Amino acid sequence: MHLTQHTDYGLRVLIYTAINDDALANIGTIADTYGISKSHLMKVVTALVKGGFLDSVRGKGGGLKLSRPPEQINIGAVVRHLEPMQLVECMGDNNQCLIAPGCRLAGILGGAMKAFLNYLDGFTLADLLNKPTYDLLYIPKTEISAGFLPAGYN
Repeated sequence: MHLTQHTDYGLRVLIYTAINDDALANIGTIADTYGISKSHLMKVVTALVKGGFLDSVRGKGGGLKLSRPPEQINIGAVVRHLEPMQLVECMGDNNQCLIAPGCRLAGILGGAMKAFLNYLDGFTLADLLNKPTYDLLYIPKTEISAGFLPAGYN
């Protein structure tokens, strides 16, 4: 099975957001970090918000945050939400396959997909977070205090 780029990016956004949970995440920063298209990422983020995995805060200083703790975001649920789940034509609504009525392929592939998703159901976003990933993705938040402002900015 091959996950779509949409799902790959969705999982990356969730990992980034979980690691940088001390502030709202910005789509532009996430896109730059991973070297992916901001416009494509906006579609992914929209799907994650609609799916209840992310919250979007609008306005100046807005951004993205997880809708619930990483331990409560199931990887299988994310993949189900983002993936089309149609491995072959006969598993979809527009089935035009001539042999579909007697073919066993859909049942076999359906069983394989079920096993795949059941395995993913055993993991949460928290399981994807580790020190090496944290070291690569964490962006420290800096606070400017009055003592560090240049002259004329008080």
